[in-house]
Amino acid sequence: MQFLVYILVYPLLWFISILPFRLLYLLSDAVFVLMYYFVGYRKKVVTENLKLVFPEKSDKEIAHIRKAFYRHLCDMFLEMAKTMNISKKELKKRFNIVNAEEFKRLESLNKSVLLMFGHYASWEWSLEVQNHINFKGYGVYKKLANRYFDRLVRNIRSKFKTILISTKETISTINDNESKGVKSVVGFLSDQSPRLSKDVYWGKFMGIEVPCFTGAERLAKKLDLTIAYLKVKKVKRGFYEAEIMTITETPKDFKDYELTDLFLREVEKQIYEAPEYYFWTHKRWKHRDKERS
Repeated sequence: MQFLVYILVYPLLWFISILPFRLLYLLSDAVFVLMYYFVGYRKKVVTENLKLVFPEKSDKEIAHIRKAFYRHLCDMFLEMAKTMNISKKELKKRFNIVNAEEFKRLESLNKSVLLMFGHYASWEWSLEVQNHINFKGYGVYKKLANRYFDRLVRNIRSKFKTILISTKETISTINDNESKGVKSVVGFLSDQSPRLSKDVYWGKFMGIEVPCFTGAERLAKKLDLTIAYLKVKKVKRGFYEAEIMTITETPKDFKDYELTDLFLREVEKQIYEAPEYYFWTHKRWKHRDKERS
């Protein structure tokens, strides 16, 4: 069944990936109409999330943000498919890292870097980071249930020399590299909701107390690694701008969870500035009313 789904969907993804950008965004407009007005994909979840974090906004304002978000979401889905055949030159033009020299400075410290992301603007095209680093590049991801699509995603990343490691492989991979003296830049998407457990950290995100991922902070403290944040903004349709913001080079100087909170504050700033570019379809606040174990 997995292979059947793959061979049915892959030709469509390939077709999208070879479209010129003008046609790609015309297709995105059509997909938006279908998704927003007819399918209503997770519309209830998006509306509930927006009302929860922006209680001061009117229904008209919420509807405006929601509509703009779905337009961006459709663009982003098609841009993900486009990654299959996008050239390095085109990617560099569309995903501009404004202070790429900061990577050189961080690498000069001879310490691995944990690069934290939010589900904001475009995390897919952050592959461009690999073209500005000399360290080994990794991206932490959740393994896909369909092994054929999982292999496809890994192959696409490898084209840009980024190695994907699953969440279960992360600690062992970084520990092994550090023991061998291999320095790396490891990307973490750390703003979504972890599974509940007894030792999960509850922090505030958009003013609401929720469980938070703390893996990057714990690894940084244990191995004395640098933590940075990749701040990505959408400049205009199909074009993004990123800035490397170093959070700390001395993680052991911080109290427990302080670095996690600093990361979340940076994501919040971007959401308040332009909320339509955040990933509102995810149930980020689903555990807010649950009692702690």
